[in-house]
Amino acid sequence: MSLTYVTAKEAAALVNHNDNVGFSGFTHAGCPKVVPVEIAKRAEEEHAKGNPFKIGMFTGASTGDSIDGSLARANAVKFRTPYQTNKDMRNAINAVEHDPIQYFDMHLSQVAQEIRYGFLGGVDVAVVEACEVTESGEIVPTSGVGIMPTICRLAKKVIVELNDKVPAKMRGVHDLYELQDPPKRRHINIFEVQNRIGLEYVKVDPSKIYVVRTSEENEGSGFAPVDEITAKIGENVANFFVSELKKGNIPPTFLPIQSGVGNIANAVLASMAQNKDIPRFEVYTEVIQDAVLDMMQKGHISFASGCSLTLSNEAMDRFYRDLDFFKNKLVLRPSEISNNPGLVRRLGVIGINTALEADIFGNVNSTHVMGNMMMNGIGGSGDFTRSAYISIFVTPSTAKNGMISAIVPKVAHEDHSEHSVKVIVSEYGVADLRGKGTYARAEEIIENCAHPDYRPLLRDYLNLSKKGHTPQNLYACYDFHKAFLETGSMLNADFSKYKK
Repeated sequence: MSLTYVTAKEAAALVNHNDNVGFSGFTHAGCPKVVPVEIAKRAEEEHAKGNPFKIGMFTGASTGDSIDGSLARANAVKFRTPYQTNKDMRNAINAVEHDPIQYFDMHLSQVAQEIRYGFLGGVDVAVVEACEVTESGEIVPTSGVGIMPTICRLAKKVIVELNDKVPAKMRGVHDLYELQDPPKRRHINIFEVQNRIGLEYVKVDPSKIYVVRTSEENEGSGFAPVDEITAKIGENVANFFVSELKKGNIPPTFLPIQSGVGNIANAVLASMAQNKDIPRFEVYTEVIQDAVLDMMQKGHISFASGCSLTLSNEAMDRFYRDLDFFKNKLVLRPSEISNNPGLVRRLGVIGINTALEADIFGNVNSTHVMGNMMMNGIGGSGDFTRSAYISIFVTPSTAKNGMISAIVPKVAHEDHSEHSVKVIVSEYGVADLRGKGTYARAEEIIENCAHPDYRPLLRDYLNLSKKGHTPQNLYACYDFHKAFLETGSMLNADFSKYKK
C-alpha cells in the first residue's frame, strides 16, 4: 500500500472544528511548520463566514510561531496544554474577558500518559515533522520528539511533514518508547544515561498517514548572550559543585546534569566547562542547547540524553555537518522518558531550573507574574525538582531594573514547595537549604541570594513574627507585590505599619 501525498492546504482540510490535534516536537525543535499555518488560515476563513472553528492542542512543550503564534492569532484554539512561550498565545491565555484559551498547565512527563488514560479527550489528528517516512509506516522524527509516539498511535489521521532540510541520516539518533499503562507497567530498562530501549522510528498504520513534502528551516533563534549577572550565577553554581565534590557529597565521577532552557542554563554549563575541578560529565535533560554541543566537541560532556535539540540555526547547521561525530554521543527520547521522575531519581540527576521568584522559606514560583498572569508554564521543572539528587533553582536577584525582587516574603504562586527545593542561587551567592529549619533557611536566602537593597526589608518582614514554626504574617506577606502594583517598585514596601 502506497502512502498518500497531499498539499499543506489539503492536509489542513482534514482537521475539523472541535478536533483535538496533537503536534510533535519540544520547544520549536521537531515541530511541524506549514500545516499549522494552513489550519490557522482555514480558521480565519471559517470565522469570516460566521462559522466556528477551534481545535484542542496537545504538544510536547512549547512550539514555534508556526504553531502557537499562527493558531493564537487566528483565534483557532479552544484549549492548550501543556506549555507555551509564544507572546500571542500567552496574551490569549491571560485575556480572561475576551474568550480566553482554556490553558491547563501540566508536568511534561505526564502529558502522554494522561492522553492515553483518556483524561484529556481523544486524539483526532496528529501533525508531526519527520526526516523519513516509509511505505510500511515508519516515521523518523527530526530534532524533537515530545509526545509523538502516543499521538501517532492514537490519532485517527496522521499528517507527516516530510522536511527535506533535515538529513535522513538523523535516523538512529532517536530512542522511541511508550510507557505501559497501569496496572501492568513494568520498570524502564534505563540504568545509564546512554542506554537505549526503544525504536529508531514511530510505527504507524500507513493507511492513516498523509504526507506533506516541505523544505523548512529550523525556527531556532540565538539565545541572549551571557551577561555579567548570568555569568556570575553560572560561576556560583560551578563553585558550589566543586565544594560538594570536595566534601564527598557528589561522587568523584560526577552525576548527570539537567538544565533548563535559556541563557542562564547556557551560562551554568559554560562555567562548568571553565572550571578545571569539575570532571567530564553526562547530561540527562529535556532540552539540548548550543552549549552542550560546544562542550561535547571540547570533551567536557561525554553523552547527552534529551527530548529535543533546541539549537540556534547556526548550531543546528553545525550539528548536521558533524552528525557522524554527534550521533553516538546523544539520544533523543519522548518526554515521558526524558523527564521521567523515576529515572531522574535512579540516575541521580542534578536538576537546575530557573525561578521567577522564591520566598525566604524556599518555595518557588516558576509560572505566574504577580500571581495571576501566566508566563510560560511549569514545563519539566517539577519532573526533575522533586526527584533530583540535588534540586537547584537559579534566578537573578532582581528584575525590571531593580523594581522587582526575585526574593520575596511569600511567593505569589507556588509551583515548587520548600520540601523539594534544596538550593537557590543568584548572582550574589548560594543558599544551601538542606538540613535547615525555617528561620535558618530564611536567613540563608536573605543573606546569600537577595539583592542588598532588599535585604533590610526582608529582615523587617522576618522580624514581624517570631511565633510558630514558620514566621509568616498573613497580613503583610504580599506587601512586596502590592507595593509594585501600586507604586511600580517593591522597594516601597513598608512593614512598619504592622509592628505593634
